[in-house]
Amino acid sequence: MQKFKVALLAITMGCSLPTYAIDNPEALIQQKGTLIYSDTFNQNLSQWVVEKSAVSEVSIKQAALDIDDAAGTTVWFRHSISTPSVIEFDGTVVVAGGPNDRGTDLNFFWMAQEPGSQDFFAKSDWRAGDMRKYDPMQLYYIGYGANDNSTTRFRRYPGDGTRPLLPEFDVTDKQFMNIPNQPTNIKIVSLDDQILVFSNNQKLYEINDEEQFKSGKFGFRTWKSHLKIDNFKVYSLNMEHEG
Repeated sequence: MQKFKVALLAITMGCSLPTYAIDNPEALIQQKGTLIYSDTFNQNLSQWVVEKSAVSEVSIKQAALDIDDAAGTTVWFRHSISTPSVIEFDGTVVVAGGPNDRGTDLNFFWMAQEPGSQDFFAKSDWRAGDMRKYDPMQLYYIGYGANDNSTTRFRRYPGDGTRPLLPEFDVTDKQFMNIPNQPTNIKIVSLDDQILVFSNNQKLYEINDEEQFKSGKFGFRTWKSHLKIDNFKVYSLNMEHEG
């Protein structure tokens, strides 16, 4: 039995969600956030671990992370990220006539852990971007504008090889799809008792997981597509109540 619930703000109206932390991620960052990591991709990929096959290319181009993928690629941030925190980035699907320029799959993992492993990256060469080799992990995953830019889906991987998808996690609202060559700003707000995901500061998901993953790796993910990533930031949050 699933031990988490999600409220889809894309389709649910009239909810009483009282705090700025819920409704305004920028105010949350300004008032409670401390920047702990960032990358504008001006120099190198030293903060990242790339898992891909030989037919895909990952590089820095025009001061951005360029993922030109033909068979599945994951680009992991080296540092673990814990709650409470915000992960933010700008992601663009590139459509400029290239062989992988399909305008789809601005995907990402977060809070990823591999049960029983002491070294998360020990199997990087073996995984080589093969999506099925991530199935045994514990993680959260969003396929943003996937399936030829027709669906956005949230999944919780429990670590047993399954990756269940419930119908209420399946969004088809065009507001939450990719626009070719235009950046989408993503913010993942991971509190100690709740997860909120925003696209261009519009709430996409509110997730309440009774067995929430509270620490792990973040990774960009795509399949047979071409992405440009920029302005990656991680903030810690001070959520202590003020007296």
